[in-house]
Amino acid sequence: MPTDDAEFDRLVEPLRRELHAHCYRLLGSVHDADDALQDALLRAWRGMDRFEGRSSMRTWLYTIVTRTCLDVAAARGKRALPMDLGPSSERVVLEDAPVTEVAWLGPYPDAPDTRYERRETIELAFVAALQHLPGNQRAALVLFDVLGFSAAEIASTMDTSVAAVNSALQRARAIVAEKVPASGHQPKPEDTTTREIAANFASALERGDADTLVALLTKDVTWSMPPLMRWYSGIDAVTGFAVAVPLGRCPSWRTEVLTANGQPAVACYLGESADAVHRAWSINVLTPREDRIREITSFLDADLFARFGLPPKA
Repeated sequence: MPTDDAEFDRLVEPLRRELHAHCYRLLGSVHDADDALQDALLRAWRGMDRFEGRSSMRTWLYTIVTRTCLDVAAARGKRALPMDLGPSSERVVLEDAPVTEVAWLGPYPDAPDTRYERRETIELAFVAALQHLPGNQRAALVLFDVLGFSAAEIASTMDTSVAAVNSALQRARAIVAEKVPASGHQPKPEDTTTREIAANFASALERGDADTLVALLTKDVTWSMPPLMRWYSGIDAVTGFAVAVPLGRCPSWRTEVLTANGQPAVACYLGESADAVHRAWSINVLTPREDRIREITSFLDADLFARFGLPPKA
């Protein structure tokens, strides 16, 4: 049992990354994950005298973190993407104001700790699908299917019965299967194909090359831009938007290829001209299918850049 702050920090530090990813899955926001993890670790430190060693430190911490996240989720509600809130737009909308009253889903910097987790469990579509679940189903699914906890351990964590956990798992899996589209072969972030997809998207955007950008997209591609409500579905609608807005109305782009949610991503800086200062504009998470892009989610939030270790200007 830890006897001081330094000892507690030493035990927690190897688990901090995976605990933070757990918070993000349950809450859909890096900011919320930061706050929930900090609160949970404070609860853990204050309750160390109740840790009797009957379970591992990791299991005990997951119990506290999960309960903390469920409290946050109950108070705040679910996070959303534009497609959760209405149908796609059939025509290009040039003036679209941000919607601030919606709690938007956010991206997650880089990939999770692969010692315990599969990359697909942090992907944007999976985390978005989790937001459609009640808190108890969300937690049960992540603890069982992602982290390998037993139904009995989850029942103890959530202060319920094994039968209730199994029922929650059944309902949660059905909803997630409905929400997460079949992706076919999705290359890993470190694959050459994935790096090329992101690099080619970034290059086409910088050059204003509509033909190359459109050639990278699947026929059923979608493009959404939280916190904007409008989103586009299908190659024709997405092409119309791409030509009219990012390639038409935006004077100059500079880009940085990175990884978010275990997927290829591109950070975009917008400038008034090629030789002007370019300011942080969006983190674009790309969902590939084979060698093309089937989904673009552009998070229009300059504050995200610091979380990705990126400067505010380029």
